[in-house]
Amino acid sequence: MKAQPEPQIALPLSSSPPALPTAPMSQYPPGSDLKEALDGSSPGSSPEANTEDDKTEEDVPRPRSYLWLTLVSCFCPAYPINIVALVFSVMSQNSYNEGDYEGARRLGRNAKWVAIASIIIGLVIITISCVVHFTRK
Repeated sequence: MKAQPEPQIALPLSSSPPALPTAPMSQYPPGSDLKEALDGSSPGSSPEANTEDDKTEEDVPRPRSYLWLTLVSCFCPAYPINIVALVFSVMSQNSYNEGDYEGARRLGRNAKWVAIASIIIGLVIITISCVVHFTRK
């Protein structure tokens, strides 16, 4: 016996994609000025938002992460050490952004000392390789 082919169902082809919901992406109406609302500079803002006497988390000075020093240390030939310094520096910035100010200061200090050690080790390696290269016949 021959197998009979299954009948094919024709689906309507449309050139336009299906309609998407038209809900707004924001909870605020499109005409509202969000910057004024966030800054508190609008005339109806609360007086508690503009107090200058209170110290907030924004007033805490950013601790040094020594990113520039760790980037300079990446040019020295002590690769595992200078990459660790770079990671400490980036972790310091991330800790500050998360609100951990003491952790950011500690990680920045670690980044500084590891970068200095990397630069010193790199200079020693460069010196030894130059001495070996130029003293051979």
